[in-house]
Amino acid sequence: MYPNLYYAFKDLFGVDWKFLHFINSFGFFVAISFILAAVILDRELKRKEAQGLLQAEDEIRVVGKPAGPGELLTNFILGFILGYKVIGLFISSSPVTQNPADYIFSSEGSWLAGIILGLLFAGMKWREKYKQQLPEPEERKIRIWPHDRVGDIIILGAVFGFLGAKIFNSLETWDEFVKNPIESLVSFSGLTFYGGLICATLGIWYYARKHKIGIWHLNDAAAPALMLAYGTGRIGCQTAGDGDWGIINSAYAVDTSTLKTVVGSQANFQSVISGNSDFYLSQFGSLNVPHLAAKGPSFLPNWLFAYSYPHNVISEGLKIPGCSGPYCSYLPLPVFPTPFYETVVCVGLFFLIWSVRKKFKVPGTLFAFYMVLNGIERFFIEKIRVNTRYSIAGYHPTQAEIISTLLVISGAILYFVLKNKYKSPLSSNQQLI
Repeated sequence: MYPNLYYAFKDLFGVDWKFLHFINSFGFFVAISFILAAVILDRELKRKEAQGLLQAEDEIRVVGKPAGPGELLTNFILGFILGYKVIGLFISSSPVTQNPADYIFSSEGSWLAGIILGLLFAGMKWREKYKQQLPEPEERKIRIWPHDRVGDIIILGAVFGFLGAKIFNSLETWDEFVKNPIESLVSFSGLTFYGGLICATLGIWYYARKHKIGIWHLNDAAAPALMLAYGTGRIGCQTAGDGDWGIINSAYAVDTSTLKTVVGSQANFQSVISGNSDFYLSQFGSLNVPHLAAKGPSFLPNWLFAYSYPHNVISEGLKIPGCSGPYCSYLPLPVFPTPFYETVVCVGLFFLIWSVRKKFKVPGTLFAFYMVLNGIERFFIEKIRVNTRYSIAGYHPTQAEIISTLLVISGAILYFVLKNKYKSPLSSNQQLI
């Protein structure tokens, strides 16, 4: 496992670049997923604009004004924060820099770098406005196309998605949230995808209505981007070992000398459970631990079916002998690496959606197709994942199973309703709002 890029670069390239402690593996791949989503969304919006399905919006903006005190102060503060924390990270020798969360919320940093970069940012804003300044500021009409707003849409999706993911995760792990609410909210681990999807959708829906962007066309353009972003983000979960793994695969065991997965037995499974009863009692409340025995073909590596997540970012499990530092734990019994499975499946589903996207002529039906695929994928992966289960009329589903089921049903209903309402392809000047 590589909790942050420092460990990855040190293991793969033999370099000791301590500033890479600051870049979490999970956050790195989430950033990559947002970039990929922006590229795909931009391309699809341009395609729909060329077909006449999305229109531009005219905005009146004042140009030629000098930089105001608020703009200069905002840029100074932004530059100061970047200089104080980011540059301070490179030049600081404090051990707190090895833990990004501790460093961000500590007083460590460089005042000199903060002030210099703050003045530089403020000066750049003043110079930019000075070069554009007119004797008399004037109003100009600017035409903005939906693809010009991709940056705003991605930022909205990131902010509302993160908030939604934390809120839904807190509801799912309420006891842990009550014990330490501040750490739970600021931590980048413990994110519920569907919570993020729901809240991000609401935020973007409001933004689209405000700027008269056809919501169904926007949804269709976002469908392949969402699937690719989800699959890419799961690489971060697998690489960092953030706890989004599956249940125990009792057909395998962990070789404690190498921490590699080896073929096990039921007797070994019971022995490890009883030998680490305190750990499993704290995790599951009893020694009746969820597990499944599924042995893979011998020509495939064992970690594809069971993995112990050594050096995981949440320090879950037993202490690794001889290891020192913040990430020195491994799972005593290997689990299904479900983030890896979701990456493979969701990237495959992205290519499926991408290959058939032009065949969906009715606005909104491609997004409905995405909803069904997403719901089916998540419903089945939940069968081998560790999650809080609810008791509803004798059934014990997880939060994700409930939402994924609703997604499949809603997607199917939406598809047939839209198909029946618009039985012929829309003309070039028709739009659904």
